[in-house]
Amino acid sequence: MSGTVKNRAQVVITDFIDDELLIEREILGDLADVVALNALSETELTGKIEHADAIMLYHNLGLSAQTINGLDNCRLIVRCGVGFDNVDYRLARQRGIPVANVPDYGTEEVADSAIGMLLALTRGIHQYNVSLQQSTTTPWMYTLAKPLFRLRGRVLGIVGLGRIGIATAMRAKALGMDVRFYDPLRADGFDKAVGVTRVDSLRELLEASHVVSLHCPLNDETMHLINQESLTWLPRGAYLVNTARGGVVDVAAIPAAIASGQLAGAAIDVLVDEPPRDDNPLVAAWRDPSHPARQRVIVNPHAAFYSEEGLDDMRRKGAEACRRALLGEPLRNIINA
Repeated sequence: MSGTVKNRAQVVITDFIDDELLIEREILGDLADVVALNALSETELTGKIEHADAIMLYHNLGLSAQTINGLDNCRLIVRCGVGFDNVDYRLARQRGIPVANVPDYGTEEVADSAIGMLLALTRGIHQYNVSLQQSTTTPWMYTLAKPLFRLRGRVLGIVGLGRIGIATAMRAKALGMDVRFYDPLRADGFDKAVGVTRVDSLRELLEASHVVSLHCPLNDETMHLINQESLTWLPRGAYLVNTARGGVVDVAAIPAAIASGQLAGAAIDVLVDEPPRDDNPLVAAWRDPSHPARQRVIVNPHAAFYSEEGLDDMRRKGAEACRRALLGEPLRNIINA
């Protein structure tokens, strides 16, 4: 790559990564010392991050004003993932610090996970498995998950038609589903290019959807977008899949919707607090053998992004972004420009 750096820089990886950093040092080793803190909370960063020239952040913690105001030399903060709600990127902009994300590292994996969860719910796969596992006296019959309906022609409602939303839509179209989406930020005509149907409001989407799959960012507008009221807009017996951000769904509303039959099932890969507290209403119901959520809810540990290739991409692309910053080259995927 072009350019030179006179003094050796420092790149700090705040969390999540705790190995030998072979990927990061392969990309940055001639320019910078790479340090992994593997912190579990922001307070653990104090005294260890202030002089960093670039920061790589994952999802185990956040960077608030307190930390960002203490950065002396930072040329870039990279959120090594798609969502960036755990960084005060507006303040970073005021401080002249660009914040980038890595929007393309796990597109296939998250879309595959969303469709996999969709199939596990709508084909009764999860419910059959749990029902038979719980008791040796359970009838060995298809009726355990009755009623199930053919997916072809059913409506999949996608909230947020970005990279992952598009990849999910393409997979659902291959299953013969009628794919519709709500995304007020997507330009007109995109629906025609992708071959899906646009709707003008969240309510219109939910009222038509057999399954809803969430692929939007978390911000002030999407916080608890799916809640006790909006769940009632779905047809009775619909399904919910969330592989986006935990805060998009008020999960406290899910157990009652499952118990009433308003939701036939839900698959949740992301929660606000990870790992969740034992008193999380959804987790408590999911773990309760007597609650229908035990058979009708799938909870995963924020793993939809994961494959060995995807994890490698996430780390490599984050390190490459830091390298561009250290060399003074044009930056990509800046979310606070």
